[in-house]
Amino acid sequence: MLNRLFSFCSGIGLILMFSCTPEQPAKPNILWITIEDLTPMLGCYGDPVARTPTIDKLAANGVRYTNVYASAAVCSPARSCLITGLFATTLGTQNLRSETKIPDHIIPFPQFLREAGYYCTNNYKEDYNFEVEGIWDESSKEAHWRNRSPDQPFFAVFNFETTHQSKIFGSDSTYQARYETYLSKIQRTDPNEVPLPSYSFDTPEIRKLWARYYDNVQIVDLQIKELLGQLEADGLTKNTIIFFYSDHGTGMPRGKRALYDSGTKVPLIIVAPEVYQQPLSLPPGSVRDQLISFADFAPTMLSLLNLKVPDYIQGTPFLGDKSQSNDFVFATSDRVDEAYELVRSVRTQEYRYIRNYLPHRPLIQPNYYSDQSEISQANRRILMQNPSMTNAQQSMWLSKRPVEELYQVLKDPDETNNLAGNSDYKEVLLDLRSKNREMVLKTRDSGLATEAYMYTISEESTPFEALQDHQSFPLEKILVWLDKIYFENPNQEEILNHLNHEHPLIQYWTMVGLQYYDQIDPGLIQTLHKLASAPESLVSITAAETLCKYGYMDHLNVLIKGLTSQNPYLQLMSARAFELVKNKPADAIEAGKQAWQQLKEQTKDKWKGYDLYAYWSLSQVYKNLYSYN
Repeated sequence: MLNRLFSFCSGIGLILMFSCTPEQPAKPNILWITIEDLTPMLGCYGDPVARTPTIDKLAANGVRYTNVYASAAVCSPARSCLITGLFATTLGTQNLRSETKIPDHIIPFPQFLREAGYYCTNNYKEDYNFEVEGIWDESSKEAHWRNRSPDQPFFAVFNFETTHQSKIFGSDSTYQARYETYLSKIQRTDPNEVPLPSYSFDTPEIRKLWARYYDNVQIVDLQIKELLGQLEADGLTKNTIIFFYSDHGTGMPRGKRALYDSGTKVPLIIVAPEVYQQPLSLPPGSVRDQLISFADFAPTMLSLLNLKVPDYIQGTPFLGDKSQSNDFVFATSDRVDEAYELVRSVRTQEYRYIRNYLPHRPLIQPNYYSDQSEISQANRRILMQNPSMTNAQQSMWLSKRPVEELYQVLKDPDETNNLAGNSDYKEVLLDLRSKNREMVLKTRDSGLATEAYMYTISEESTPFEALQDHQSFPLEKILVWLDKIYFENPNQEEILNHLNHEHPLIQYWTMVGLQYYDQIDPGLIQTLHKLASAPESLVSITAAETLCKYGYMDHLNVLIKGLTSQNPYLQLMSARAFELVKNKPADAIEAGKQAWQQLKEQTKDKWKGYDLYAYWSLSQVYKNLYSYN
């Protein structure tokens, strides 16, 4: 009843907003055109190689935004934020292809539009890391505004996968067959003209793959032209507001999954018909540099239609009479398939700050899906030759990450000159470190709870609700202790006190911190041996992993046992830890093979799932895609 009353009142507000003149329709249609895995590699954004006449025309007829950032550097957590207006780390939906429960009171924004009379369709990708009934009137490859009732306003999403990283995979003949219909209609990109980022290796093979990427940008431009032709044929251009954007940055190495501009900066163009241009302040051909986050899209849509923005939403509208500007935007990166990231970033107009909460992991981690791509294989062949590298190239291949990174992006657009240790920028560093901490606390960042623990404490509710409890999730204590581990060099007594702490998360983060050190005091080893037998699996697995990191293989059996755990989160955690152990004894490799073979059979024909990711992780060991031994 309350929802119906809310919808009725909101609908009245919408009609009042959009009935200024007799010529102005009561309710505008809204079309979202989304593409995948693309930074602003477009002609209208100044890319010298991109050929994008359709998108360029949209920019000429609309507003082009130059500082728009995905809230996550991979698809499903970014989409989770887009559809709800909450950061995925607040909902617990930050890990790729997880299935998380969310509270009933958190409502994806298309449901509000449906209640206000809109026909809402999605063609066709959802991928929100949660499932809720009633988001769409139709969500499928056949979903279209043409299926609505006569004269019903619509909100339609069309998602194009053409620029997804996987679409450049394969041999030349495979790629040719994939896009045979379109390749004859475009001017193929000259690999020698491609502007490679400074951190990339420069070989003919890598240039050819980047050229494929640019060809796919041309193809998606043609596909968008076809869609806009349907809109025009239906006589809807004068009453439809168009949003064009990408779901996150490029799918190339150091793009997708990484919290640099290459992974999070996206194009956004909004085109408003003439009747809405003045009320919404969207004059054709204009450019805006305001900072916009994906968290801002849901409240913008509601504000645009004069619908109430729920109090729980974390973003702010950037259109309409309630529009606001951001001083900075926040982004997150967490588990992608089997690779655990846990990175947070703050981006201002001039700087980017990055905090790596698992700094003992390299930037380019082993990742089964990506490691099969031609560009990953090309990079690996180059690395095996021990090439001389520039500083920018070396930044990609370090064995571990800095705890903090700071880039003056306006002067260093590839973000390769880390200023975090430069005393001239200490004030900026401390300010952005504080802003990052503020956002982690404000959003009750579930990444710091770990995936296994988060689901354990939320069995009777949801992660969103369970993580509000400060005793079960002592987030502030964790952050204080992590700063001490990485910035203050605590003594052995302090470390021992935290290893023996009553809370498993404090123990976990202490051991994670120890893995960053080149060596640890032998006095800590005895305690780690005890913890490897702890009843709390999160603690015992991490203790075993930490001991293996320093060459103590006594408890490698803890990881092997975890490979067959019935708890999917612990199974994946064990598989990843086992994979990354260097110099595994032959008997341990043989013991793990049985679990790998069992997972191979169990995950046959699956395309997602924790057991599949555990299988992928072990496949890196047994298929020798990477070599650790």
